[in-house]
Amino acid sequence: MRRWLAMLLAAGLFACGPEPQPAKPALWRVEAPGGQTAWLFGTIHSLPRPARWRSAAVDSAFARADRIVVEVAGLDDDAAMAEVFTRLARTPGLPPLSQRVRPDLRPALARLLGKGGMEESRFRDVETWAAALTLARIGEKAGDSANGIDRAVIVGAGGKPVVELEGAARQLGIFDALPEPEQRDLLNAVVGDPGAIGGEDTRLAETWRQGDMAAIEAETRTGLLADPELREALFTARNRAWSRKIAEMLGRGERPFVAVGAAHMAGPEGLPAMLATQGFRVKRVQ
Repeated sequence: MRRWLAMLLAAGLFACGPEPQPAKPALWRVEAPGGQTAWLFGTIHSLPRPARWRSAAVDSAFARADRIVVEVAGLDDDAAMAEVFTRLARTPGLPPLSQRVRPDLRPALARLLGKGGMEESRFRDVETWAAALTLARIGEKAGDSANGIDRAVIVGAGGKPVVELEGAARQLGIFDALPEPEQRDLLNAVVGDPGAIGGEDTRLAETWRQGDMAAIEAETRTGLLADPELREALFTARNRAWSRKIAEMLGRGERPFVAVGAAHMAGPEGLPAMLATQGFRVKRVQ
C-alpha cells in the first residue's frame, strides 16, 4: 500500500548509523499438494532505524527458494520511477486542487502546501491521486525507505532472479485507474491526516518487528482501507491477483520467496488465507 512512497524517495542503502534493532517478522511456508513449496515474508517499506531481520528460519527459506518475488524490483532506479509517475500523473484542464477537496479541508490544504513550500498552481495539471501521493510526502511519519526491508531482501537475493508481482507502472496504474470520486477520497484523507499513507510510524514498525499480525490486521481496517472502494482496489484485488501468480509459480514447480508488505499477509483477505482457500497448506513458521 505504501510502496509508491518508497519509489518517490531518494534511493540508498544503509551504510552507517544506529545499531540495527532485532526483529522477528512473520514468515509462512506454503506447500502444494504435489510438494512444491513457497514462502511468504511480511516486509515493511520504511523504518526509523535499520532492523536485524535475518533469522535461521528466514535464511533457510532464502537458501531453499529459487527466486525472490517482490512488489517492485527496481527500487533504486529513481529516474525510471519518476518517468512512470510523470507519464501517468498529468492531464490538462483539471480544476484547481482546492476545488477537489472538501470545503472544510481547504484551510488544511493551504497549511499543508505552505509546509511543503508548494504553490497550488503546481498541481494545475496533476491528477488527483498523484497530488494526494505528492502531498503525503510532506506529512510522512518517521521512517526511512533506505531501511526498508524490501530493499534488503532484493540485495540479499544474490544471484537468484528477482521477480516483480506488479512493477512501478502497474502499481501506480492502480491509483491512476481509480474513479475520480475515489481519488478525491484519497486526497481528502491525506489532507485531513497528512501521515495517513506516508512512511510507517514507530508503532507500526514495532508491530512489524514483533510479527504481531493481529495488530497489523487491525491497521488494515482503518484509514484509507476503511473505505470499501479503496480497500478493494488497493488491498483485496491486489491480493487476489498476487495469490493467483504465486499459485501459478507453484504449479510450474518454482520455489518462490515472496516478500511483500506485511499488511498484505493480514486477515481473511491476506495472502496466507487466500492461498489456504485455494487448497494449499499454509503454516506460519516464524
